[in-house]
Amino acid sequence: MEFEKNIIVVTGGTRGIGRAVSLAFAGRGAQVFAAYLHNDEAAESLLAAAACLPGRITTVKADVSSSSGAQELVNTASQQAGHIDVLVNNAGIIKDGFLAMMADDDWENVIRTNLNPLFHCSKWAVRKMLARRSGAIISISSVSALSGTAGQTNYAASKGAAISFTKSLARELGPLGIRVNAVVAGLIETDMTASLKRDLVDKIVATAALGRIGTPDDVANAVLFLASGQSSYITGQSLIVDGGIL
Repeated sequence: MEFEKNIIVVTGGTRGIGRAVSLAFAGRGAQVFAAYLHNDEAAESLLAAAACLPGRITTVKADVSSSSGAQELVNTASQQAGHIDVLVNNAGIIKDGFLAMMADDDWENVIRTNLNPLFHCSKWAVRKMLARRSGAIISISSVSALSGTAGQTNYAASKGAAISFTKSLARELGPLGIRVNAVVAGLIETDMTASLKRDLVDKIVATAALGRIGTPDDVANAVLFLASGQSSYITGQSLIVDGGIL
């Protein structure tokens, strides 16, 4: 129950990795604010799954790719306690396609959805962490940022930026007691990866040392570690959770 009464904000917090992260924190007593954009059904399902957990989940419908949406989310989460303890930047989409044929909208939507929330949510969250000189920011990146993936120049660029963003922000906030890290996820079994061709999935799994696809809980466990006191001397780092793909 290390996170009992902690205030946790998770963007993209109702599906896939974000859902697992939200439930993991709530299972350890935290008050979780899970942001989402459109899918009310997924939000209701998350609340039902959390009903018997020791912590509490509140879903917040907000467009965190905008400053106003991110501010609304952070203000809602900090309303009672006046602060937040952990921000998990997880919101993201994929719009795969080879560069020569990629639609302008597919580039711009991925960059806006995956990258803008890092700036807006972190900016407003930091303002709620500064007074207490403590807190943790954890962003979800991808192995595509490190190895490159054909057809994912937009996605890989956004996830590579998350790693660079993490390193720079960690240097800014370290003297203020706030830690900033990233989790670099491999192939994880979510709705997002379900759209990938089966032969591509099999090919990737075959290259992994553990020989299996990852689960959202695998990533959630890494997030819990980076948010916990067990990682109190870790900042500016990218923890690779990929089953040995790289």
